[in-house]
Amino acid sequence: MQTRGALRIELLEHLRSKRKTRLSRHGSPLTGAGRGQIVVAVSIRERPAEIEDRAVPGHWEGDLVVGPSSTCIATLVERTSRFVMLTKVENKMTDTVVPALIKTIRRLPRALRKSVTWDRGLELAEHKKLAIAARCKVYFADPHSPWQRGSNENTNGLLRQHFPKRMDLSTVTPERLWQVAQQLNERPRETLGWKTPAYELAEVLHRQVEP
Repeated sequence: MQTRGALRIELLEHLRSKRKTRLSRHGSPLTGAGRGQIVVAVSIRERPAEIEDRAVPGHWEGDLVVGPSSTCIATLVERTSRFVMLTKVENKMTDTVVPALIKTIRRLPRALRKSVTWDRGLELAEHKKLAIAARCKVYFADPHSPWQRGSNENTNGLLRQHFPKRMDLSTVTPERLWQVAQQLNERPRETLGWKTPAYELAEVLHRQVEP
């Protein structure tokens, strides 16, 4: 069994690294017209209870932070701990985004690769490849419903402090992404009782392996 400190260090080593008008939480989901359709998408409404109540680590929310000329940073946020991973992608094409996500997620321990919830962006049109290669389930939020991925939305807001909206993201190095992700993961959060995401993720994993 790893000590909490060793596990925390291992997790940090894995790092690589405006919104439309909201609808009512209780409203009916829209059709996604104008954005195309994700084929055979599994709805967020089919997620099991362990994801909804954040009881089990390994479930992630994901999205793209987009700059000029479709330069992007793929963001992944673990729901239980708010632990962040960042990956640079050259464009929003699904054959670019999905392989980058696969590479990032496969660096994680198997226990942290349970699911990813994404929005309806066509960058995840090849979601089946992600599910098979990363051995995780993929769910899709309802169109125009950012609150369904609230942890990811909040994180993306913090990222804009480092990467403003008009910034050319093609100039961002993997080393810079690692530094920003580390800052976020070492930042105490009120929602975690003022613990850091890195500490919280190590804690929840430690509790899972205790006899």
